[in-house]
Amino acid sequence: MLNSILRKIKLFRRDEIKKIALIAHDSKKDELVDFVKEHREFFSKYSLVSTGTTGGRIIQATDLEIMRFQSGPIGGDQQVGALIATDEIEAIFFFRDPLTSQPHEPDVQALIRLCDVHKIPVATNTATADLLISGMKDQ
Repeated sequence: MLNSILRKIKLFRRDEIKKIALIAHDSKKDELVDFVKEHREFFSKYSLVSTGTTGGRIIQATDLEIMRFQSGPIGGDQQVGALIATDEIEAIFFFRDPLTSQPHEPDVQALIRLCDVHKIPVATNTATADLLISGMKDQ
């Protein structure tokens, strides 16, 4: 058990570099998994965090190390928001479903608002995600 805890601490801190958050609504999870697989080399250079189910699916498909939080509707979005507020997030890839009402929509809006306040870039689809990766590679 101690090794598991130490691994999580190492994974979460990973040399104190800023993290990328990966989040997807249910109908967009496959799309985000495919996107991360396509850009695995890019994502492997960052410390990654994710909401529960999304992170599990990405880990399964890519073997990337990801610190998983709760599922979005039960607090995961707010956990990511806490990292934004403490200046630990560099970018968010949040593939949202704009056509389906979400039961935790207030949490989603709060997360987006925090990104705006703290000037954190958010990619909500593959087109903006490709542009975000291009911009981050140029830094």
